[in-house]
Amino acid sequence: MMKCLTRTAIAYLTFLILFGSIFTAGCLEQSSGLSGESGTEEKEVNNNGSSSTGYLTSEETDNNGKSSTGYLKTEAVNLSGLEAGNSSLAVNYRLDALDIELKAPQYNLPLKESEITNYGDFSDKFLTDEAALEKLKENGFVVISNPYNPEEEDITAMYDILGREGQLIFISSDTLLHLYHVQFDDSMSQVEESELFDLLWELDEALLNSSIEEYNSASGEEKEATRRNTAYFAVALSLLRPDENQIKYQFEVPAFVREDVDAELALIEAHEGFALSPIFFYKEDYSQYVPRGHYTHSEKLQNYFRAFMWHGRMSMLLKGKLIQAEDPEKEARIQTIQASLISSRLKDNPDLLQKWDRLYAITAFYVGVSDDLGPYEYMEAMDTVFGNESRDFNTTTIRELKVELAGYRSPEIYGGTGSGTHELILTAEQADELLEDTKGFRFMGQRFIPDSYMFSRLTGPYTNEYTGNQEGLPFTYISSSYGNNRGFPRGLDTMALLGSERAVYWLDELNDSSYENYSLRYGELDSEFSNFSTADWNRNLYWSWLYSLQPLLKDYGSGYPTFMQTDAWQDKELTTSLASWTELRHDTILYSKQNYVIATELPIFGNRTVGYVEPVPAFYNRLLALTRMTGDGLGELDALDEDSKRRFESLESILERLIDISEKELENEELTEEDKFYIFEFGERLEMLGGVDEETRKTTLVADVHTEPNSELVLEEGTGYVDMIIVAYKLPDGRVFLAAGPVMSHYEFKQPMSERLTDEKWREMLEEEPPEKPEWTSTYGA
Repeated sequence: MMKCLTRTAIAYLTFLILFGSIFTAGCLEQSSGLSGESGTEEKEVNNNGSSSTGYLTSEETDNNGKSSTGYLKTEAVNLSGLEAGNSSLAVNYRLDALDIELKAPQYNLPLKESEITNYGDFSDKFLTDEAALEKLKENGFVVISNPYNPEEEDITAMYDILGREGQLIFISSDTLLHLYHVQFDDSMSQVEESELFDLLWELDEALLNSSIEEYNSASGEEKEATRRNTAYFAVALSLLRPDENQIKYQFEVPAFVREDVDAELALIEAHEGFALSPIFFYKEDYSQYVPRGHYTHSEKLQNYFRAFMWHGRMSMLLKGKLIQAEDPEKEARIQTIQASLISSRLKDNPDLLQKWDRLYAITAFYVGVSDDLGPYEYMEAMDTVFGNESRDFNTTTIRELKVELAGYRSPEIYGGTGSGTHELILTAEQADELLEDTKGFRFMGQRFIPDSYMFSRLTGPYTNEYTGNQEGLPFTYISSSYGNNRGFPRGLDTMALLGSERAVYWLDELNDSSYENYSLRYGELDSEFSNFSTADWNRNLYWSWLYSLQPLLKDYGSGYPTFMQTDAWQDKELTTSLASWTELRHDTILYSKQNYVIATELPIFGNRTVGYVEPVPAFYNRLLALTRMTGDGLGELDALDEDSKRRFESLESILERLIDISEKELENEELTEEDKFYIFEFGERLEMLGGVDEETRKTTLVADVHTEPNSELVLEEGTGYVDMIIVAYKLPDGRVFLAAGPVMSHYEFKQPMSERLTDEKWREMLEEEPPEKPEWTSTYGA
């Protein structure tokens, strides 16, 4: 039976750091939900509880101790004190109840110019293109290139210009998602620079020194293990060390490992792709070490990225199958000793272990828990093997230790370790065996994220043989009973599994769901994810961000505004969600495991309209809960500076107000003078979220989300310039108006793995030769 993690040790240590109290959690099979304040889940029901579109209400989620089963083995995902049931920071997730009668006023499609009260103003300014006008008439809305600045990268800028010109404003969900991304990304980079960098340096420095000390007294295979640990931590410190001569960040690479360290650093610096690691003797993807995301903003962040990537990817393997050496099993034995020595040193030094816990706790709250074994599993295994006796790492005890660790969870996502060294994979059993072959110790392993898990299950194994050509690539995928022969996933896969029927439609329409076994694997994943509770979805900020997107992806029925009931609107929301998902992957690219002002006197508006809020209160509600969870959780972790705290509180206030206004719109109520003033001043209110540097505010971001080693290509997801959306909405008095606002754009394309894109390179591409926009944008864009 698969072992449950050492809940007692991990929950105690993590919870002690976070809250100063003691908690012992059970296995997730026994309790998977949050107790008490697990939140509520919005559903559309009528008075007798059956499904309908007449009401938007909410019910308490049934967290009755069930845990999700199937391929996504929740007991196998390293749920420490951060996520284990009742003792989680996720208790900060509070989803308020909604009770809204859906009766927004309707109009007929196609629209006629004569039906639109302010058509003249908008047509002269924004609708000079006949195709855009036809799309507006057909769907009740249209997305066009930004007429103020086609290369705009600040989503708030359009509100200011529209306000100054006296145009009616449409407040979009895109804006709020981007603002959350800005706060998330900025708060993460702040804590990384101000605290996590030094924590990692102190850990690496102490463990380097202890490895040198152990090397001087050890013998046999243990001596070789200490030598390699010396090299391992010397590489990490070399990557982390700033170029400037700061006394705090000085160390010497010992002469007995200098050659290996220099060889690893040369491969990391070249970042050309897969090569044999001089220290670990298996193939590593060195293209992953190019700093991307916000890590290009400073030298300190660049160095932190490389060092953390080293700790997240390099594994000390239990088995020798992926190791290319004369005696692979001996090498695996040495690597197991390496991991055991590091874990022992942490266990014997409470100060060091506390630093490891602190670093892990903060990053796990943002992104999630490691997909690989780490120090606590090895501590527990050593306790079983050695008990209270001294730890003598000889051939017999290492064999016992490896047998004990074999019972622990295997990774759920193949991260590319040893790529090219394994045999052809054609079955599910062989794929699981490959994951088993990658089992081992990672000092600060990359994190389990659900979308990479989806990708790993939907895109199947392939052959190394050159047997033809697919999409211009010099290889052919082989059908199998595991995954499919598509090779590359799509963002549509993730959106479909989050509940988008429109994504399912486009996967079929684009012939991206016809691969052998795709339907089978998709059905298995859909069954898993559709059974998740609110607690399951809000175990950390990464999962909760995805959960916040779900209300945007549904099919809006009667009772919603006319423009929202079209297929084209679902396509627009699909783009919005993909753009936000891209920002999520961008912000967490280091940690995610890749498969392979109030006025003193209000003006009187009277019968005058000022604009419209995209009426998606269920979405604003989830984003509000996520924002609260982020601010409160980081506050409890003491990982939130005052400026970031203020910005999260401002975003909470904005979301609370948008929920209130959008509820009135859906219930066909007149807006108050205060509501109208809030929309009128919306651009100025966004300045309350200022203080973030210009780079972080830009919408032009890119993230590689999947690697295909045979083709040496990666799948890139990019967000582009800010577009303008024009929406026709109807007031309770029967008048139809046009309002405009900013929306995000999204791209998906392939790129050579040796040229993984940074934001800076992506912006050059956008300016010079941008990729094609996705096919579904043609239904609403002009």
